[in-house]
Parts: sequence; structure tokens; C-alpha cells
Amino acid sequence: MDLGITGKTALVCAASKGLGKACALSLAREGVAVTIVARTPGPLEAAAEEIRAATGSTVTAVAADITTPDGQQAALDATPEPDILVNNAGGPPPGDFRDWDRDTWIAAVDANMLTPIFLMKAVVDGMIGRGFGRIVNITSSAVKAPIDILGLSNGARSGLTGFIAGVARKTVRHNVTINNLLPGPFDTERFHANVAVAAKNAGRPVEDVLAQRKAGNPAGRIGDPAEFGELCAYLCSAQASFITGQNFLIDGGSYPGTF
Repeated sequence: MDLGITGKTALVCAASKGLGKACALSLAREGVAVTIVARTPGPLEAAAEEIRAATGSTVTAVAADITTPDGQQAALDATPEPDILVNNAGGPPPGDFRDWDRDTWIAAVDANMLTPIFLMKAVVDGMIGRGFGRIVNITSSAVKAPIDILGLSNGARSGLTGFIAGVARKTVRHNVTINNLLPGPFDTERFHANVAVAAKNAGRPVEDVLAQRKAGNPAGRIGDPAEFGELCAYLCSAQASFITGQNFLIDGGSYPGTF
């Protein structure tokens, strides 16, 4: 299927690895010129070169912390009028809420709620003016089924989800859609770090906990980031213009609910 986005431009956050990189790669394969942002220059440049080599698309790398005002400005300076925005930021650390002070909470809300909102604010009117826009927020399956050790993420990402539910209904008449992708267990550094924490807390080998996680998923495995990237690309397509304000779980069937 031709997704109808050849020649469009995209800003993809936290894209030097993992799910963000997979989204950038899938968009670039569709002929989208992508700007990727991440904090560490080395891995970021390596990701940019990999995407260029694989797709032939234009890839601009911006080394910046997207959760800061300066980082957001650097990203927007590189791509001032993106047609596509993929919001993503590293999740806050796991732990016990008794150990989190106000500064810890503010950092989580800044990164996983306010940063996406301010980036949307910066680009949405331009998208409306051009009559095309696709915004995808990478959140978490924890929005649907909270994970006990990820309270910071549960709270901040749920706040973003509530905000999106309202604003997405105001932009869709202009062919600007806003949707959320909710990843379950994927083969990423963050997933393996969380498994390591769970194993430590349980006093068990990491390998045993990882095997248990895989076996416990209805799919019998964890996800490949490439699968996530392809779903992101579809939500950014011309064909997806009637989809907005939705939360798409991609978790191998882990969430047991009907709704």
C-alpha cells in the first residue's frame, strides 16, 4: 500500500534507538524526510546513517534533550513546519511512590506530558493551515493497565491521554489527526531494564524473568520494534484521516480487557 506521504516531513523524538528509531525508519521508507532527535550524538548519528542507507530518504539529526525548552527549540529550528510529529521520550524510572519527591514527579510530567503538549502547540496551527497533519504520541500500555512499579509513567502518560481526547476532536476537521500508540513489551533497552529491576526485586535471575514475560504474553514473545514502526507509519498515512483521538494497544494480546 502506498501511504500517500511521500515528500512529507516528520519530526521524530527520542529516535536514536528503540521505538522512536523504528518509527523514523518506517516513515523514511515511505519517502518522508525525517528529523530525528536524541540526546547522545554518537548513537543518533549512527541511527541517521542507518536510516539513510536503508531508505535513501533525507535524515537530519538533532542532538538535543527534547524534554527541555532549548531542546524543543533546536528540534523545531531544524524542522519548523513538520507534516508529521511523533512524540516520544524516555520513560521515568520505576520504583515505589513513597520514594518520589515533588521534583521527581515534575520531571516525569515535564517529559511525558508537557513536552508532547508544547510540541503539538508549536506545530498544530501550521498543519491546520496546510490542510494535513499527523501527530502520534508514543505512550504506554500502562495507560490501559497500570504497572505497579511504573507509577510515574502511569500518572504522566494518563494525563497526556486525557488531554489528547479533547484536542483531537478539534483538529480532525482540518485533516489533522492526533492519536496515541500504547506499546506493550518490546525488545528495547527500557524493557530489559525494567525486567532487570523486577528480577532484582524478586531475587530471581534476569533470564528466568525474561522467559516468564515472553511465555506469559499470548503471542509467546515480545514485540519487534519494526512492527511498532509500521503501525506508526499507517497512522501517519493519507488513508488514516478518519482516525483521531484513539489509543492503539500493540502488545501481543497482553491486555485482557474487552475495551
